[in-house]
Amino acid sequence: MKIEHDTWDRREIFDFFSGMKDPFYMVTFTVDVTPLYRYVKAKGLSFYYAMVWCCMKAVNAVENFRYVIRDGEVHLIDGRSPSFTDLKPGSELFHIVTIPMVDDPEVFCRRAAERSRSQTCFINTETETDDLVYLSCLPWLDLTAQTNERDPDKDDTVPRISWGKYAETDGRKQLNLSLEVNHRFIDGIHIGKFQDALLQEMQALEQSCG
Repeated sequence: MKIEHDTWDRREIFDFFSGMKDPFYMVTFTVDVTPLYRYVKAKGLSFYYAMVWCCMKAVNAVENFRYVIRDGEVHLIDGRSPSFTDLKPGSELFHIVTIPMVDDPEVFCRRAAERSRSQTCFINTETETDDLVYLSCLPWLDLTAQTNERDPDKDDTVPRISWGKYAETDGRKQLNLSLEVNHRFIDGIHIGKFQDALLQEMQALEQSCG
């Protein structure tokens, strides 16, 4: 859906940050992933792929994360798809896997594993579109912050999400999640909504196990 700039309630904020060469910013916050950990253990799923799925559900639940710029105009898309880094067993070389988002987390995890396992190239550029979210994990360290490589294009609306290893504190598993976004579209309140949606998705998965 095309956004009419002149009647858009975000017009002034968008125009203000559009005047900046670098309108991007990054926030890192702690997430309690205990519910997701319990769910994947009960289902025998990959924590990483399930975390990707939860992040995507949270992204798509917040309207401001679904704005893109096409031909110089702002559009609101129905949803985004994940593009995530992965390692094959025994390899130190990563590749980038892009797959469609689906509502069923078990189906998603299975398809993610199959696509990653069968992929023979570093990246399939034909799947690189403006409706993606870039996701990555550094499971070897406690992530405190992370910036991302990008071309100097302020029309880049692709969110970047990364997280580190989880650690246990008082019986709860927690990790730090880094989120890099374009301030032309996404403010702090929207990051708060993302966090709320992320926690709700994890809790719902845990509850689904009975």
